[in-house]
Amino acid sequence: MGQIGQGVGSISRRTLMGTAAGVLAGMTVAGDATARTRGAQRGASGRVARDFRGVWLATVSNRDWPSAPGLSADRQRAELLVHLDTAVERGLRAVVFQVRPAADALWPSPYEPWSQWLTGTQGRDPGWDPLGTAVAEAHRRGLELHAWFNPYRAAVHADPARLAVDHPARQHPDWVVTYGGKLYYNPGLPEVRAFVQEAMIDAVRRYDIDAVHFDDYFYPYPVAGQTFDDDLAFARHGGGHADRAAWRRSNIDLLIQEMSGRIEATRPGVRFGISPFAVWRNATTDPRGSNTAGGVQTYDDLHADTRTWVRQGWIDHVVPQIYWHIGFKAADYAVLVPWWNDLVQGTDVSLYIGEALYKAGDSAQPSAWQDPAELSRHLTLAAGYDRVEGHCFFAAREVGADRNGAMARVVADHYGGAALR
Repeated sequence: MGQIGQGVGSISRRTLMGTAAGVLAGMTVAGDATARTRGAQRGASGRVARDFRGVWLATVSNRDWPSAPGLSADRQRAELLVHLDTAVERGLRAVVFQVRPAADALWPSPYEPWSQWLTGTQGRDPGWDPLGTAVAEAHRRGLELHAWFNPYRAAVHADPARLAVDHPARQHPDWVVTYGGKLYYNPGLPEVRAFVQEAMIDAVRRYDIDAVHFDDYFYPYPVAGQTFDDDLAFARHGGGHADRAAWRRSNIDLLIQEMSGRIEATRPGVRFGISPFAVWRNATTDPRGSNTAGGVQTYDDLHADTRTWVRQGWIDHVVPQIYWHIGFKAADYAVLVPWWNDLVQGTDVSLYIGEALYKAGDSAQPSAWQDPAELSRHLTLAAGYDRVEGHCFFAAREVGADRNGAMARVVADHYGGAALR
């Protein structure tokens, strides 16, 4: 997930959707016709009746799975099933599976090459379909399967020659910006936005996934002394915007709104969730922001106006990565939970809290994270806010290893009964 740095009325995504053709023909950033309700999941009170209990399963750089590139198909499959079984054992009910970590694919995509994290060689067929298997096996266990995509990261290195020969970034070098030692698709190019949507929608079209999930990477996190070079794109497409920052935010707004409409048009019922860095803006920057001193502000640094996406109802759920302990001065968990709770009021957007399980028991983290009860205290605090509907834990490796027993404490304190279905 992301790096850790130091009102409009809501309309649901299916309301006024009209026909799919009408949606796709009529989308604009200011439009309100791309939202969707989750009415089938709601009780008579209108509130979501189920407790979301999720885990992120990261594949980039073999973070969680597979344990190493180049394993046999049988070994990869067996390791994947262990992660699903562990989720069930911990009382979880959703797995957020990273299937497009860097402009590649964990399914047989006609648009992008097989991921290098499977075989060690980008583009090499692993001999099986990880996404198809994950969907079927998750559902067999009563788990939801959310397909996690990174829209614009093209490579975790800066050498186009290392990409598969048929990689779109090699075929269209003008689409690519090198920044911070990585390759990114340029979000300011309309043809790039159309392509990445098509690459992601392919998975929605072909698999019975429960949700599409984006993480916190839109424009890249700032790197000191470097400039994201989108001068030509801004010169060609930036007209009508107050400045480059406003144009960049508009580009990401378009991605979110258009993707929302395309998901609905392709497979109605598939939800759309985003997991942003938890500081939209500091209150010292904008009075609508949180009482934090975050070194990163998504609105200003990633050009991701997550507040607008929620207020406009372009997404079904938001999972802010509140990856700090209670009492952390710069970005206190106890400050950010109520800020997000207030943000979703009056909308149909569900709020799940992203939890930093990976910090629990890590000797490099502050003392609060050495206490196995810290994470359980998070869930206890969050339970006092009416719009918090669940939690998602980063990440699967730690759910299984449970370094200091923090996950076991969460299960004992909060998941003692069977997960609600």
